[in-house]
Amino acid sequence: MANNSCERGSGSSMIIPTIILAVVAVVVSIIAYNKNGAHTEGFKAAWDIFIQVLPMMVLAFIIAGMLRVIIPQETISQWLGQESGFKGVLIGTALGGLMPGGPYSCMPIAAGLLGRGAGAGTMVAFMTGWSLLAVNRLPLEIGMLGWKFALIRLAVTALMPIAAGMLANALFSKVNLLE
Repeated sequence: MANNSCERGSGSSMIIPTIILAVVAVVVSIIAYNKNGAHTEGFKAAWDIFIQVLPMMVLAFIIAGMLRVIIPQETISQWLGQESGFKGVLIGTALGGLMPGGPYSCMPIAAGLLGRGAGAGTMVAFMTGWSLLAVNRLPLEIGMLGWKFALIRLAVTALMPIAAGMLANALFSKVNLLE
């Protein structure tokens, strides 16, 4: 039976960022209100963005939750944990590079893996691969910037997630990421 508790602790880790975002939202809403009532247009734009992003977020949270219950923690630790070393960094780089979507889809999955025992180096490689490699962007990038540019960008950035993951392993292997 799967442990249904949140391995990263309670939701208290989200309180400070939520408060900061709330304060910023209120401030920019006041600024928009003072600009001839532009706040209503801003709220309409926010609603449109919310409707566009919501399905992706819900699906990413479902995937993150299911990963927690279908993949045994021992498997995550073996393949992605601190002890996985270079193999875990390579897997994290590949998974990150192939991960579709923006932060709303990637971050919940990364949090789910981290909460199940993925190591610092693997997750640094995952996040760096996601942001730098982004294989899902290649068709648009090739179409708009050309295949030569796309290959140059990939060649220059390909080793960075691996280097970042190995550096994280070397410097932060003893840090407990679940606190």
